[in-house]
Amino acid sequence: MTLKLPQSDGAVRTYTLTGVPIVRPKVPPTFSRLAYAAAHVVSDPLRDSDPWGNPAIDWDATMAFRHHLWGLGFRIAEAMDTSQRGMGLNWQQAQELIHRALIEARSVPGADLACGAGTDHLAPADARTLDDVISAYETQVEFVERHGGRTILMASRALARTARSPDDYRRVYGRILSQTKNKVILHWLGDMFDPELSGYWGSSAFEPALETVLSIISENAAKVEGIKISLLDHGKEIALRNRLPSDVICFTGDDFNYADLIEGDGERHSHALLGIFDAVAPSASKALAALGTGDIKTFRDVIAPTVPLSRKIFEAPTQYYKAGVVFLAWLNGHQAHFTMPAGMQSARGAVHYADVFRLADQANVLDQPDLAVERMRALMKTFGVD
Repeated sequence: MTLKLPQSDGAVRTYTLTGVPIVRPKVPPTFSRLAYAAAHVVSDPLRDSDPWGNPAIDWDATMAFRHHLWGLGFRIAEAMDTSQRGMGLNWQQAQELIHRALIEARSVPGADLACGAGTDHLAPADARTLDDVISAYETQVEFVERHGGRTILMASRALARTARSPDDYRRVYGRILSQTKNKVILHWLGDMFDPELSGYWGSSAFEPALETVLSIISENAAKVEGIKISLLDHGKEIALRNRLPSDVICFTGDDFNYADLIEGDGERHSHALLGIFDAVAPSASKALAALGTGDIKTFRDVIAPTVPLSRKIFEAPTQYYKAGVVFLAWLNGHQAHFTMPAGMQSARGAVHYADVFRLADQANVLDQPDLAVERMRALMKTFGVD
């Protein structure tokens, strides 16, 4: 199969597909790593009268995608950055997403998920004191726990704006962790994902921020299951991983270097909580299943081609990676359209999508090549490529 795609030099050239779709497992596989896929939401363009302010969500398609991920053996990180929290999905909608997903999970044997709780219903400019931030966190954590969910404690724009020192972070996190019913996963999200989180943990430099995070974990060890680190820096993740207590899990959020970090160095390895697993779920599932049996070669052979694709999807401006994730969900038939809350599909251009298409094919990520080509041709026509 062939189609015409634009290049970075402005030329349009014919591309010939070479990929072979990954065969889905008959039953959900088991992994030797904890593996969360951060999942996107599906908008409903036929009911969408205010896509920026209050986008309509197709709940049936959104839940169907969660079944797709559970069927491949993944846990789900629900209502996280990949779902466009704070960039199209508001707290009211996030509550419905969390509630629906928790109910849905109970209908699936072995299904598991954890839910993002943050402060995004509190506008950063409206946070006058640390107590305002604490109250906002309490509201969201209480909602997750009241519905039977486990919490991923998301980074807070309001806290980044209000805090004046590392001690302020220790105070806020200490207060929230002292109240949680169960252990939580902390979330270290770099400013490449959200510029409003610059200087998180009280410093723009890595080493002081690392010391603050480790002190929060040490002071609240009984309440911390693990920490997800999303800095897109292999060395920084290893530095954190090497200093964590033995019973605290490091979840890689490094969408540039996840393959090596998950495999590990023979002594330590990272588990996974990744947005890219939404887009490459069949490949990641096959690779993780192989790793679980000690088949390192298959793990590497399957997962390595997904890394260049992930680096393209997560290229700067990184916060718009969600467009590439949903683009692939559309190409692979998980939704009938390529529209997103807040119109985020417009955040990337024709050449970016063409690059993602080629890399997805080369990584064997296009599950239905005929459908993908048909849809890609239709998209390219909207950019004037016929």
